[in-house]
Amino acid sequence: MTLLTTAAKAQHGTFVGGDISMLPAYEASSTTYLDGKGNKIADLIQWLISDCGWNSFRVRLFVNPTERGTGKTGVVQDIDYVKALGKRIKAAGGKFMLDFHYSDSWADPTNQVTPASWADCTTPQQKADRLYSYTKESLQALVAAGATPDFVQVGNEITYGMVGIKVWPYDSKESDWDGFLTVLKAGCKAVREVCPKAKIVIHTERSGESARTYYYYNKLKEAAVDYDIVGLSYYPFYHGDLTALKATLLLLKRDFPDKEVQIVETAYPIQWWPEGKTVDTRSTWPVEEGKCDGQYAFTKDLIATLADCDNVKGLYWWFPEEAGNGDGANWDTKEGIVISQWLNRGLWWPKVSGAGHWPLMTEEGGVLWLMKSFLNPEAAGMTTPETAGDNTAGNNRIYNINGQYCGKDMTKLPKGIYIQNERKIINK
Repeated sequence: MTLLTTAAKAQHGTFVGGDISMLPAYEASSTTYLDGKGNKIADLIQWLISDCGWNSFRVRLFVNPTERGTGKTGVVQDIDYVKALGKRIKAAGGKFMLDFHYSDSWADPTNQVTPASWADCTTPQQKADRLYSYTKESLQALVAAGATPDFVQVGNEITYGMVGIKVWPYDSKESDWDGFLTVLKAGCKAVREVCPKAKIVIHTERSGESARTYYYYNKLKEAAVDYDIVGLSYYPFYHGDLTALKATLLLLKRDFPDKEVQIVETAYPIQWWPEGKTVDTRSTWPVEEGKCDGQYAFTKDLIATLADCDNVKGLYWWFPEEAGNGDGANWDTKEGIVISQWLNRGLWWPKVSGAGHWPLMTEEGGVLWLMKSFLNPEAAGMTTPETAGDNTAGNNRIYNINGQYCGKDMTKLPKGIYIQNERKIINK
């Protein structure tokens, strides 16, 4: 059996990529990204497609971003910003996922604040009407700009509600499911009217709690909400280990077989452990200053888990372009990217290293290249581009015919043709 045949049989996912919402802000701050050989990357989106095998990119949209014109916390994406970035993604040949936040700042489980300009909307129906018109106008602007989304998230992490309408605690007098569903259906209706070919994503974040996830999507099913994809956030330090995630994914496959699933956000820290997180996973995936082995190991284990869940068709890294404060930050004037470094979940070293930011890489590989093995799980490990001087006689490193590093143990690799110590080897 050839390597090509093995890979074809192992095909799993369909879309792999990341949320690159801060990329233009970093670029405006003169941030330089380097490839695995230390060369400056001219166009990061094109490079992620051609060199790393990514094919889909997510971008958030705020109504009136609270920090427009700065990069302080990442809340800078207004419609003009998103039109330009979406057009760029499409022109490069990537798929474009639009993430409506329906707020002026971060929308997440505990923050679903109605935009300030919608203050006159006090009832669910008024909010639904405003959300419908805003969604429709935003999508029409994107279509006209040549940035038609392929996927549209109607809300971001709306597990407990949106635009000030709460459905938590579930089945309590405080929850307003009727109001919430009225608003949600209005958003979906607008998407269908303007972008009929786009897939609608309903995004929640209780991926480690299968019962709660089932309850939520069953409510949507009972109400006949028109959507296509279950979108999930999965961060192990919030949501638990991979066993919990897998239980949720298998439940979704059993009870909602008509809905595919996409992991629209995932990431793992490097160097410093984020304080106040729910679950400490460092014994499984270590977090050590100056190393990124734990991040790589987490990603490899995640992809292996997803290989057993064929309803999962998409995997996106959150904030892969993070590079600390970039190359042009000024803390005194607040110009450029001046976010704190507590995030540490990106895929480049966050500190400036002379000529620019190097991709995170371990002896085994780098997450930037490992991500594409979600599309072909049996290729996991073939994840690092050949770097200058690596393929010299005597180092025992193994590369495939595309120059990708595959490890040092031929017995663990699929059948095929490889290069080791400058010699061609046929693995039978």
